[in-house]
Amino acid sequence: MATSVEDQVKSVNPSDSEITIGEEVTELSTVLNENISSAPQPDEPLACTSTSDDNIENRSPVKEKSSVINDKSDSIYQIKWISRNGIKSPIITQNENGPCPLIAITNVLIMKGRITVPSLADFVTTENLMAYLGDCILESIPKNIPEGTQLNFEQNMHDAMAVLPKLQTGLDVNVKFTGISDFEYTPECIIFDLLRIPLYHGWLIDPQMLDVVSAVGTCSYNQLVEKIINSKCSLHPEEVTEALIAENFLEKTASQLTYHGLCELTSKLKEDELCVLFRNNHFSSLMKHKNCLYQLVTDQGFVNENVVWETLNNIEGDGQFVDSDFIPVPPKSSDLVLPPDLSTEKQIDQDFLVALSLQEEQQKQQNNELEWEDFKKKKLGISNGLTDEELARRLQEEELKREENHVQEQQWQERPSPQPSSPNNSRNRSRDCIIL
Repeated sequence: MATSVEDQVKSVNPSDSEITIGEEVTELSTVLNENISSAPQPDEPLACTSTSDDNIENRSPVKEKSSVINDKSDSIYQIKWISRNGIKSPIITQNENGPCPLIAITNVLIMKGRITVPSLADFVTTENLMAYLGDCILESIPKNIPEGTQLNFEQNMHDAMAVLPKLQTGLDVNVKFTGISDFEYTPECIIFDLLRIPLYHGWLIDPQMLDVVSAVGTCSYNQLVEKIINSKCSLHPEEVTEALIAENFLEKTASQLTYHGLCELTSKLKEDELCVLFRNNHFSSLMKHKNCLYQLVTDQGFVNENVVWETLNNIEGDGQFVDSDFIPVPPKSSDLVLPPDLSTEKQIDQDFLVALSLQEEQQKQQNNELEWEDFKKKKLGISNGLTDEELARRLQEEELKREENHVQEQQWQERPSPQPSSPNNSRNRSRDCIIL
């Protein structure tokens, strides 16, 4: 496996022998343009994680291979212009079957200022987006690098060129349940490495669930599925039990996000850090702002609305929409289409329904926040006012205390029990204690 780009760049020493790679850059640029202009059509869409053909059809970001490449109408994406930090900034939107990896990566690069979209543009094509990414990859090539580093970098570049067309359909990523940045290495990951974009997920196991931790171990998703299938047919009861525990974990976390993962994302991301989040077989642009997580809203249906971000504060997906300044945006009452010939009484009823809907939405948001606070209180007691770093530290301390108590209980159980005294001795002691 080729070493990461960041490690290669960091290892460059100005005093090392320098090799000019102008010819290599020209050759790589030519090959890259050929890959972009003649993107191959895969035989079938790439599913990110699934266990059956039905799941691939229902949960894959792209359900039909022709939805992006063959259908010209799906190869054009509308641009939504917003005001971000006082500057006019574009957002690439997508339809139902849009290429979510391509759009998520492009939007992160736009917000980082590495891609500039013409200010008068209202639409962009797939070819435009691929060209933008190709330019960013070529710009990441160091000017002068040692020969050994040059070979590794060229290998990474060629791997990226082969993977680049797959961004139109989907990427094959395989999560591990041990950390937000833990993925099994696949060639597709080289894209994020070259572009220096963090790829995270929140599908983590709560350390307090010791049975699940033991059953899953360090398996990736694909390894765990294979383990479940094989162990359920085992003759050893322990293996069958572990398989059932692991299967139950996958079923209960079908949204591919846990509260422990949500806590880790909030704790590990830096303030205003931009990244790509993989969740529920979907790639989205994610940002942390004032200790809150926000997903970029790229649904084409919001192109004419003042909705930019959606909060990520629970695992149910009931986020709240906010604008570019992270101010909540209430749902529009105009979303409910009223017939023009309603009587006054019926209009009053409709107004009441709209108000009731808004009240229920607000109550639902409050319940989600209370559920999140209750989750933290059950783990750590009263945790009001704790920062995310303090919360993570308290979780670690709680885990250490539980392990110490477990060790003490085992030591206590291993101690020899005192020998019971004989009845004769008891009677003798009783007689000795009689005072006449």
